[in-house]
Amino acid sequence: MQYLVNSAQMKCADAYTIQEIGTPSMELMERAAESCVQVMEDERLDLSKPCIVCGSGNNGGDGLAIARLLLQKGYPSEVCFIGNESRCTRETRLQMQKLREIGGRISNEYKEDEYSIIIDAIFGVGLGRKIEGHYLTVIEQMNRTDAVKFAVDMPSGISADTGNILGIAFHADITVTFQLEKLGLVLYPGKEYAGKVVTTDIGIHTDRLVSDITAAYTCQKKEYQKMLPARRPDSNKGTYGKLLVIAGSKGMSGAAYLNAKAAYLAGTGLVRIYTPEENRVILQQQLPEAIITTYTKFDEEEAGQLLEWADAVCIGSGIGTKETAGRLLKKVLADVKVPCLVDADGLNILAKHHEYLEQADIDRLVLTPHMKEMSRLLGQNVEDIKEQRMEILREYAERIRCTCVLKDSRTVTASPGIQSYVNLSGNAAMAKAGSGDVLAGVIAAFLAQGLSGHEAAVLGTYLHGRAGDYARASRGSYSVLAGDLLLFLSETFKELEEEQCEML
Repeated sequence: MQYLVNSAQMKCADAYTIQEIGTPSMELMERAAESCVQVMEDERLDLSKPCIVCGSGNNGGDGLAIARLLLQKGYPSEVCFIGNESRCTRETRLQMQKLREIGGRISNEYKEDEYSIIIDAIFGVGLGRKIEGHYLTVIEQMNRTDAVKFAVDMPSGISADTGNILGIAFHADITVTFQLEKLGLVLYPGKEYAGKVVTTDIGIHTDRLVSDITAAYTCQKKEYQKMLPARRPDSNKGTYGKLLVIAGSKGMSGAAYLNAKAAYLAGTGLVRIYTPEENRVILQQQLPEAIITTYTKFDEEEAGQLLEWADAVCIGSGIGTKETAGRLLKKVLADVKVPCLVDADGLNILAKHHEYLEQADIDRLVLTPHMKEMSRLLGQNVEDIKEQRMEILREYAERIRCTCVLKDSRTVTASPGIQSYVNLSGNAAMAKAGSGDVLAGVIAAFLAQGLSGHEAAVLGTYLHGRAGDYARASRGSYSVLAGDLLLFLSETFKELEEEQCEML
């Protein structure tokens, strides 16, 4: 597990290391500076004419220490201090003194010049306000240069909590961040402004994050491998679950197809599609492995029998929002006794009928909204959700008692009483109609195979994103279709299986 921290969590870890463990703050600053210089040398960056731009806080202190280390190595560093000297931290004042003691000069004016590298040490992780005035002007000038752009801990102007731009932001080619990667470095647009991110260990103690329910995390391959449902030698199709897919409407058979085929490719033993009669022929031709059961109008008795048959249910993709779709969703949420995933139009119906969720008693309920669908569910605009996505999503999952998968450029999964997961696989080539239907099918497949709602969502979003990475490598960024995700899903499973076998 790899933690992704916000500014408050990093500040607490810093304070604990200094006050409880007893590591002096100046020692941590020296380690931070040394790690930055080491990365610069390892990356073979041009250090023939560095310019270090510093602020008043400890990020500026890191920058001043970097300047001193570079000078001691023979690199002619220029330092520009653009902060308020009367507000300097104690550590930053000490670093100024140490730099001057070895002959280093500190200018208070940024001069646009032909530098080989610009090192941003203005704000770091603690920034919580919009950048204006002189700071904005200087960062604009720094961004205009053709020099390599290097950020210390965080690009100045990026929120460490949300990845949002606070007025303006330094556009780094490489960022060295300390101890743990910050949320703002993986959430967009922060990810784009950070460039290549290198995380260095400077001895900050982060053990307390294990018990912090508000902390976010991502996984490593070995952890995804452990989540994969076992494929036992002595098994049959019933071993791997029966999934009921309630999807599609007139002219929307593709949603049902993508749900069902994705579920089969993710290991489900048997998939039954419940869809309008108009879709029967095309679905039987496209996916002969599936059982096709159709309806012409809402049949409560038939719907009840299908729910009793299923080990898991996936409802919503392409069903529309008319009366029959609404009655089907109401019936499912009222009566289903097995894990249930609600996607797409199912979520749009819920946005108008919150009472359907209130009457639901589901052990494993998974909702998979994209940002606009989440906006409808909450009655909030998308920008406000993006501003506080982690808190909003966690609160919603706790209140509804569900696993909620908020789909975006970085998909986040929240569940009651569990730390939130941020998925780092996937790419912009997947921004096509039908991609979400594939994801719903994959997650539902894992529900049918017995995974918890949270594990199903974590593993499903990762594998879905990896399929997108394979598809982009094969098709390019423009030409990937949802069907290509199906094509490459098998590659993602093979990737985990092969490495799993090597570990045994």
